[in-house]
Amino acid sequence: MAEAPVLEAVAREGVGKGAARSARREGFVPGVIYGGGEAPQPINVRFNALLKQLKAGKFLSTLLNLRVDGTDNRVICRGVQRDVVKDLPVHVDFLRLSEKSRIALHIPVEFINREKSPGLKRGGVLTVVRNDVELVVTAGDIPAKITVDLAGANINDTIHISNVALPAGVTPTITDRDFVIANIQAPSGLKSSEGEEEAAAEG
Repeated sequence: MAEAPVLEAVAREGVGKGAARSARREGFVPGVIYGGGEAPQPINVRFNALLKQLKAGKFLSTLLNLRVDGTDNRVICRGVQRDVVKDLPVHVDFLRLSEKSRIALHIPVEFINREKSPGLKRGGVLTVVRNDVELVVTAGDIPAKITVDLAGANINDTIHISNVALPAGVTPTITDRDFVIANIQAPSGLKSSEGEEEAAAEG
């Protein structure tokens, strides 16, 4: 089960433009948590903490533990409004998730059994095309990673998403093609020697 990053927030008493401006003056970004069968909850998130999460990337497809005054909320961001001039966040919306909610998240890829790959033993180079894969998962059962087994992989082998055993109930968001996760390329020395052999044979 993946551990969600924690983002601290506080409940916001007032609503409207005045309360929002006041929050921004105090170093907060106003926001709201909605969904999950509960009433919308106005909140304030520390500007610096939110900016750090935004700079980390993939914020809109990252499961978060939004901790409001000490109470944990499983959420995913559904929108960040930015200042048109400064491009800095001025408001943020979070969707509250239940255990059964289906969401798209980026899940990291782990490569195992490198020592059992004939291609890597021969000096081949593992070229990773995707360090993570966007998958549709259940909020209550999010895999911490997906595993690619390199045992038996040879030089010039390509690993597609169809070669990866995904957990039950997990599906890729990309469904129109069998996309590449990684491949094993020949080392540059081997490439050049093969090229010389081909050239000699042609000559």
